[in-house]
Amino acid sequence: MTLSIRQAVPSDAALIHAFITDLATYEKAAHEVLASVADIEQSLFDDGSPARALICSRDGVPIGYAVYFFSYSTWLGRQGLYLEDLYIAPEQRGGGAGKQLLRHLAQLACANGCARLEWSVLDWNEPAIQFYQSLGAKPQDEWIRYRLAGEALRSFAEG
Repeated sequence: MTLSIRQAVPSDAALIHAFITDLATYEKAAHEVLASVADIEQSLFDDGSPARALICSRDGVPIGYAVYFFSYSTWLGRQGLYLEDLYIAPEQRGGGAGKQLLRHLAQLACANGCARLEWSVLDWNEPAIQFYQSLGAKPQDEWIRYRLAGEALRSFAEG
């Protein structure tokens, strides 16, 4: 069985949207997916978009995706690569696709002079945590992620 990873193209927007919905369902947050296929097409593929996507296929059939963007560390004075989403279809897990997709991202990070590759994982997602730790990834317990979104973001922005 042949595994391939390629840069996503605009015609992949519906596929990526379907994968996003599948991932959100797995993460018990399908109700939070507000993006449409048109939103994905615009936000990932318009000129100047900071986000990029990869499609992972087995024997020519798409089985997963990753969305990433380049970040920056003032302490290191170098950019990093932030993995926003990584998803492999449940029936395809355990066959090395997730590891290959992460390795591809690590290679992109190294090729672009990145000092690190980072991502977040839900604290209850034990299979993902074990998978990431098996690769040598370490949790960053000293940092707490904060978010302003929706009405709280608007209210704060308006002062």
